[in-house]
Amino acid sequence: MNLERATAAAAGTATATAAKGYGSAESEYIRRHHRHDPSEQQCSSVLIKHIKAPVHLVWSLVRRFDQPQKYKPFISRCVARGNLEIGSLREIDVKSGLPATTSTERLELLDDEAHLLSMRIVGGDHRLKNYSSIVSLHPEILDGRPGTLVIESFVVDVPDGNTKDETCYFIEALIKCNLKSLADVSERLAVQDRTEPINRV
Repeated sequence: MNLERATAAAAGTATATAAKGYGSAESEYIRRHHRHDPSEQQCSSVLIKHIKAPVHLVWSLVRRFDQPQKYKPFISRCVARGNLEIGSLREIDVKSGLPATTSTERLELLDDEAHLLSMRIVGGDHRLKNYSSIVSLHPEILDGRPGTLVIESFVVDVPDGNTKDETCYFIEALIKCNLKSLADVSERLAVQDRTEPINRV
């Protein structure tokens, strides 16, 4: 919807988060960690996923900037340069079927305590110019067990010939697929861990 896209463009503000129907905790996380300042020629949005697996397990997948293919289904190959430090680069090969073949991405932030990762696309064969994203993980209780709230936000230039709605819709669809895959992989690992229920207070 146009209204949702308009509010997403101002993600991080109380008005935007309230308009998207987020709870108070989610709104606070977005305000604190997912502030973007999109220009008139950019679009921005925030997506949320609840995963039935503990934060440390989900983070063990998300933090691997050098191995995004562990849960991102559209990546066929990744070659990383550097030691998972700020400024490290990765070269990604994209699977056929998408309007892209390669992407060069730089690690902007990796915070193991706060469970924050940020990256920026700096090159490659695609149409996502000035794309940057932030992923944050937050502990929660789901069905009496440790769970994880994952929030991913992005900002990107709107390509010539496309509208903000079209651009946001396309990127949101990709991120939703990635987050669903992240949930599937994490929840399989959580079952193997046999996490014990937490006693409710």
